This record gives sequence, structure tokens and C-alpha cells, in this order.
Amino acid sequence: MSWLRALKDTARAGLTVERTRLEPLIAIRAGVGLALVVGLSLAFLGPGSAASSAFGAFMAAVASFQRSWRPRPVLALASGLTLAVSTFVGYLVGSSHTPAFLALLAVWTFASGMLWAAGPTAGVIASGNVAIMLVTVTLPTSVAQAAGHAALIAAGGVVQALLIVLFPVRRWGAQRDALADALAAEGDYARRLRQDPAAPFDPEPLMTARSAAIVTRRQARSRPAELHGARGLAERIRPVLASLADPAVGAPAEGPARDRVRELLAAAGSVLDAAARAIRHGEPVRLPAPDLAVLNSPDTPDLLDGAALRAARRLAALLADVLETAEPGSGRTADPAESMLRPTLPGLVPLVAKAVRAELRPGSPILRHALRVTAVTSAGYLIGHALPLGHAYWAPMAAVMVMRPDFSQTYSRAVARFGGTLVGVAVATGIVQLAHPGMYLSGLLAVVSACLMYVLMRTGYAVSQVFVSAYVVFLLGMGGVRWDQTVRDRVSLTLVGGLLAMVAYALYPAWETPRLRTRLADWVAAGGRYAAAVLGQYADPAGARRADVREAVLAARDARIAWQEALSRAAGEPVRHRGISRSAADDAAEALAALGRRAMLLEAHLPDRDGDPVPGAAALAHALRTATEEGARAVRERRVPQWEAVRGVLDGPDGPPPGVLRDAAELLWESLEEVSAALGAKPAVRL
Repeated sequence: MSWLRALKDTARAGLTVERTRLEPLIAIRAGVGLALVVGLSLAFLGPGSAASSAFGAFMAAVASFQRSWRPRPVLALASGLTLAVSTFVGYLVGSSHTPAFLALLAVWTFASGMLWAAGPTAGVIASGNVAIMLVTVTLPTSVAQAAGHAALIAAGGVVQALLIVLFPVRRWGAQRDALADALAAEGDYARRLRQDPAAPFDPEPLMTARSAAIVTRRQARSRPAELHGARGLAERIRPVLASLADPAVGAPAEGPARDRVRELLAAAGSVLDAAARAIRHGEPVRLPAPDLAVLNSPDTPDLLDGAALRAARRLAALLADVLETAEPGSGRTADPAESMLRPTLPGLVPLVAKAVRAELRPGSPILRHALRVTAVTSAGYLIGHALPLGHAYWAPMAAVMVMRPDFSQTYSRAVARFGGTLVGVAVATGIVQLAHPGMYLSGLLAVVSACLMYVLMRTGYAVSQVFVSAYVVFLLGMGGVRWDQTVRDRVSLTLVGGLLAMVAYALYPAWETPRLRTRLADWVAAGGRYAAAVLGQYADPAGARRADVREAVLAARDARIAWQEALSRAAGEPVRHRGISRSAADDAAEALAALGRRAMLLEAHLPDRDGDPVPGAAALAHALRTATEEGARAVRERRVPQWEAVRGVLDGPDGPPPGVLRDAAELLWESLEEVSAALGAKPAVRL
């Protein structure tokens, strides 16, 4: 992709207004917290203190809107307290020595950049702290005042956290939505399988539901019963649905048996949808009687036999468990000992430190981002002071807020921030000219702007920046800052910060395109380990660990999502690299998805613990694991992988006998061959 097209696409993405479900009650709660902080500070402490406390309350509320499954009060407190510490330390260092503050700013910014290794929530909070620190360190005039301002910032975070605790809005709502989305995705999958037995399934809803199911010990004790257990059932239903629909291991492609399979899949979709609605809204399950009649029809054994009949019976049993679990007040307990527990904040420190250390290596995109944002923020701070404008902190503040570890987000956010700033400042300027607001009216307008930002924050970065810009103008207006000076400085320095961010990424990029083969190789290896783990269950039903299959499928999903995200980012990059072509990438991904699906078919028919070992399964599992590891190495080294070891086991005397395992193993080998065919094809359009 050319630079011109990449710039056009990122600009369009940055200015896009998204349609999303708004959360006005949560936004009003955040706005009320901000209003309380601003009003009390203005009444008793003055505009300078009100600005500090307002920034603390504002950022604490923004942090609580981030996509995280940790309790919202914890996020608000963490944001307010870390911002207070940043502000106080910044004033101590920079109150009289600009070079010393510049050094501190560089250290603080580098640390915030590295915190993206711990996840986007930590990265966003850390970046916001650096940005607001640049403003708040200019407000105090003494160490005592700096301590007071830091205390007020922390108090703003405490107020937001208390409001979240005292006035919860739809408690467990995000977790309910995540689980309901997973069940609804399974229902949609069941309906699509009626027409296409090889229909693809996106595992992202299941992965999101798993993340939402990881709770703290306190959350585990109060979690609603219907949120405990249904996710695991949904995970087990998916391979059964695929096995029932697939003609290779289930019912024939046509005839009365296929008609019954379609009826069962339709009924399964209705049951899963009903369970999703019940969990989403906390209501009793309402299920049409005909669907239950189909699942429990007595003539099913007359139409289905073998693997198809086992899958039908297993599906009926699992759906019955789903309905029982989804019913509010079902009596199921959420024992903390049975829950996946999230580490406490103190327990998170060594995990974050480990993740950061892992990224301190040459070639790490996180390290490159940290170095890039540090250089840009420092340069923006120096340029802001060198220009004959006030509010020099706006250039580095704009830069640190728009920069992200990847190209598309950085450029789209830079365009969105500048566009939103122009509109927001223009609107705020018009209001100031017409109303000439005083201290209290300026504070009210700032709160209204923030509240609108909270409501519309998920509709796009450009929209949120309109109200953030107005918020800052009104907030500074409480202290008597002239609006015309604010307009000129903010627009000019925001443009400087955005341009610095864009130039820095062009000069010191971290392109995803060259790493596509590595991402694909990771998926090849993970998919092979999953298939080998399933085959291991057939080789030793009594001794094999069921957890091995679970761990392998989760790793394969992670690798698949990482590949998809990398491919999406690479598609918007203005870089041509001698790597994998677009058609080869699509074909290889399709083949690997089929490999995972065929391993899942085998998983649906795992033998019981007391079953006999299947001949040939152990040799096939070993060959598959070894071949995919070598195949992943070949992909990284730009060679076409070969699978003779797997074919040799299938054709040799030690191969599995005819049956479900043999048929599925042949399909696994075909998927691997399709991967080689995709990578060995002549390149067409390069990514």
C-alpha cells in the first residue's frame, strides 16, 4: 500500500463516527462525580485547586470506561492515585529546573510506553497520566501547594470510585453481555451449520467470555449463579455441533438422517439464544416447547447411528445443562475455589514486571513504541517552550495521547485529535463569546462537556476530542485564562504534537508486515499441538490429561487471533515487503482454520477413561507434533513445509485403523497439505 493511500485510509478511520450502544447512566454517574469535585473545590479552595481535582476525577472516570474486567472502582482509584503521585513528583523535580523535569518526563514517558506490554488498559491509563501531569505540574507554586494539589487529584479518583460502589449501574452487566454473546454466537453457528456443514466459527466471543469469567476472590463470592458454568458448557457444545453437522464423521449429506440433523441444529440455536437472552437480562429462560421436543425426540435413534447418534445425545445433555445454569436462582454456587481467579493489584506487579522485561529486547514493537513516544514527548516539550505561545505542554500532551504501538491507530488518532480539537475549540469559543461565563458557569460548562464526552466516548476518537477540547477550554476559563489565547495555543500546539507523532512513526516504525510469517508459523505450531493433544487422548484414554487439550485449544485460539490482528494491521501499512502474498495468507489461514476444525471433530468423540487405546494414535500424535514444529520453522525461514512424516504414519502398518480417527486424520493431513500449497504458490498481490 502506498503512503498516500495509507494516509487517506487512516484519516478516514480516525474521523469515522461509530454506531455503538451508549451507556448514559454510567456517563451521568461519572459527570456527577466530576461536578461534585469541581463544585466543592470552587466553593472552598478556588479555581486552581478545582482544576487539579477536576483532572483527577476526569481521568479516573475515563479509566473506568476502559475495556477491563477488573472492578471499576479499582481502575478509578489506580488512575487517581498514580496521577497524584506523577503530579507531585513532577512538581518536585521540575519546579525550578526545566532540564530536570525534561529528564523526569522522558523516564515517565518511557515507563508509560513499556506498560503497553501489560495490556491496553494499563497503557491508556499510563499515557493519560503523563499527559495530565504536563498540565497539573504548572498549577502549584510551592511544595505545600503541590502536595495539596496531589491530594485533590487523588480525592477526585476516590470520589469516582465511591460513586461506582454506591450507585452501581447494571452490576455484572459486562460479564453478562460477554457470556450472552458467546452463547448467541454458538446459536448462530448451529443455524449456519444447517446449510454449510463446514461453516467457520470465530472463537473471539468465547475468548472474551473466558476473560470476563476470570474474577477476583471478592467477585467470586458475589457472582450471580447464572454466570458460573455456562461458558464451559458453551465450549463443550461447539465441537459437538460441528461433529453432528459434518458428513465425514456424522450423518450422510442427504436423506432422512440429514433432515433430523438440521432439525437438531435449529433447535440447538433456539435453546442457545434463549439462554443468552436469559443471562443478558437476568430473566427466566423462555423456550418454545417444540425445540425441546426435537432434542428429546424418541425416534432419533431410528434415524441416526454411530458417531452422529452419540453427538445428538451429547448435544441434548449439554443443552439441558445450559438451560439449568442460565436460569436465575438455579441454586448453583460460585465457589471461589472453583473459579479462575484474577491476581490482586499487588499480585499483578511481578506479572507486569515480567511482561515488561520480556519486551526489553531488540525488535520488540513495545520497546520501539516506548522509545518513539519518549523522543516525541521530549521534543514536543522543547518545541512548545521554544515557540512564542503559552501552554507549551499541549504539544507533548497531544503526542503522548495519540501515539500507539501500531501505525494505523497512531495516524488515525492524530488526524482525529486535530479535527476534534478544531471543532471543540470553535464551539467552546463561540459559547464563551456569547455568554462570557464566569468562574462557576465555566465550571458547569466544563462538567457538561465532560459528561457528553463520557456518553459518546465509544462512538469514535474524533467525537470524544470535540468535548475534551471544550472541557479543557472551559476548565482553564475558570481561572481567567483568555479564550483567544487558549484557541491559538491549543490548535497550533496540537497540530505540532500530532505531526511529531506521525513523523516519528515514519522515521522509526514497527511494521507488522515483516512479522506476518512469524505469526503464521506460531499458528501452525499451535494448531499442530492442539491436534496432537487430541490424538494423545485416543492413544491413552486412562492416563492422558484432559487439561492438555484445553490448554492446547486456548493456545491455538490465541495464535489465530494474533494472526488475524497482525494481518489487519499489516493491511493498512504503507510498506512493501518481500513476504507472504495476500492470496497465500488467505489460503493458509483457511487451511489452518480447517485443521483446527478437524481436530475439534476428533475432540467431540474422545473415548471414555475406561476405553481401550486406539492403535496408531500415539505414533500419529508424535508425528504430527514433530512435523508441525518443523513446519513452523520452515514458514519462518521462507521454506515450504513438508508433511512426509504424517503421511508415512498414515500409510504405514502402525497407522490408525478405519473409523472416525482414521477419517479425521486423513482430513488433518489434507489441511496441512493445503497450507503447503498456499505457501508454495507463486506470489500475486503482496501485503
